[in-house]
Amino acid sequence: MAPWAMEHMQFQSWADVAPQLVAVAAGRSPADLVIRKGQWVNVHTREVLSDHDIAVIAGRIAYVGPDASHCIGADTEIIEAEGRFMIPGLCDGHMHIESGMLTPAEFARAVIGHGTTTMFTDPHEIANVLGLEGVKMMHDEALMQPINIFTQMPSCAPSAPGLETTGYEIGPDDVAEAMSWPGIIGLGEMMNFPGVINGSQQMLAEIAATQKAGKTVGGHYASPDLGKDFHAYAAGGSADDHEGTCEADAIARVRQGMRIMMRLGSAWYDVETQITAVTEKGLDPRSFILCTDDCHSGTLVNDGHMNRVVRHAIDCGCDPVVALQMATINTATHFGLERDLGSIAPGRRADVILTSDLKTLPIEHVIARGVTVAKAGEVLVECPHYDWPAHARQTVNLGRARGAEDFVVSAPDGASQVTANVIGVIENQAPTKALTAELSVVDGVVEGDLAQDVCQIALVERHLGTGGVTNGFVSGFGYKGKMAMASTVAHDSHHMIVVGTDREMMAKAANRLGEVGGGVTVFKDGEEIALVELPIAGLMSDAPAVEVAAKAQNMVEAMEACGCTLNNAYMQHSLLALVVIPELRISDLGLVDVTKFEMTDVIKAAQ
Repeated sequence: MAPWAMEHMQFQSWADVAPQLVAVAAGRSPADLVIRKGQWVNVHTREVLSDHDIAVIAGRIAYVGPDASHCIGADTEIIEAEGRFMIPGLCDGHMHIESGMLTPAEFARAVIGHGTTTMFTDPHEIANVLGLEGVKMMHDEALMQPINIFTQMPSCAPSAPGLETTGYEIGPDDVAEAMSWPGIIGLGEMMNFPGVINGSQQMLAEIAATQKAGKTVGGHYASPDLGKDFHAYAAGGSADDHEGTCEADAIARVRQGMRIMMRLGSAWYDVETQITAVTEKGLDPRSFILCTDDCHSGTLVNDGHMNRVVRHAIDCGCDPVVALQMATINTATHFGLERDLGSIAPGRRADVILTSDLKTLPIEHVIARGVTVAKAGEVLVECPHYDWPAHARQTVNLGRARGAEDFVVSAPDGASQVTANVIGVIENQAPTKALTAELSVVDGVVEGDLAQDVCQIALVERHLGTGGVTNGFVSGFGYKGKMAMASTVAHDSHHMIVVGTDREMMAKAANRLGEVGGGVTVFKDGEEIALVELPIAGLMSDAPAVEVAAKAQNMVEAMEACGCTLNNAYMQHSLLALVVIPELRISDLGLVDVTKFEMTDVIKAAQ
């Protein structure tokens, strides 16, 4: 880590401050901070205890009890809780900072006011673009922040070897090296579940390196099959999974000793369908964790972060304190940090929220590491930026300008109509459907059909400048008229996805992102009507979240102007190349049948 980054990493361990903690608790030394007369929400015992105080020294909690007057000195800061609930800072158990279109610093600034004080992040998006160096940049900026951002070393770049080409690849040696970095908490989601099931030496070596380091292995089993393949994956060492979508998925995972991470992101709504395992089936809630996975900047600015997820869990019938456990102590315990964070108890980092209501959860006062970082949503601290190098801002390499001819799907000789395999978008879910459609042929070219809601999709290679374009068809966006949308956020390989109804505009949209160095653009009737610049790796902006969110909102409105009414349709667009989630995806190598993990044809052969 760069020396200037180390300057910001000054938070002390329990061992460093243990004498001070003991002295304050015993009344021999004054605390830095005392929070008085609040209702202590104890996530260890699931109790709410009235009229309690918290004493803090050196960023850690020294005392929690009915009277901290013995901890107060002449210079002790006093915060009057005035009967409000004192809850632990919220933890996001699984998320990708890049999905917010923001750097770690700006993501932190966006969520601090919502009460998030800890995040467990997997930067596999940037790993696909800039490799291990990109991961290190994210890791270093994360450690500079006033809240806790732990990094999981990405496990799968590419996510499915042989089915896509990435800018860089990650291997066991990279994983082993990263395990020695100070902010690495474990291995990122093991998306290559077929590799684990089939005993891939590389995947098992990465898992082994993580376990040897005593760290946590993240899971990603994106299959509805709960038979022998699921059991093989569970035996492969993953400690958690966030790809469940129904109650049976949650139950199966926790029965096998995994933690289920239930997500509510910008487009993923998987809490309501799984939390019934606790609220109705009565399973032990300590194996259940709440997370976001993917939240774009608009959600963060307008709706919230983990506070939004906890409120949603409560609205789904979960007891408020149980929901808080799922976003605090359960998460900390899972990553081996129960003695360091996730609760209001002696020795823990002093991450505390004051709120006047446990159900609606207004975030009124946020304390991180013993320092007030936000009040009434206003962030009161700096979030330092990494000095991103020039090459991290020059990652869109198209090789040459694109033309309409690059987006042609040729028909078999003599055909007037063909049967095409079509990617079917599912609103609010990561999986797609494998559809077919009868499409017309004009002058040897297969055309989309807006009457059937079928338009074109293309993946444009942008890492190596090969000039490659893969074409196919997609359904579900509801686009009308002449339009195109392009994005260099294209999970997980992060080439460029272009969806459109007009090939000329698809070419314009692709070339535009080449000009600005990455981002998202929408063209309608020949004119650009929205642009979100994402110059860092083609994935992120280091502008404030409010500015990025405003441009992202303009993008959403532009998609609506083109006929799309899906909730958070941009997230669906950005996942169309994610070749590890069924059923049908597109990659730089062609159309991928993810139910079989093999390539398939865009045009079905005549029977």
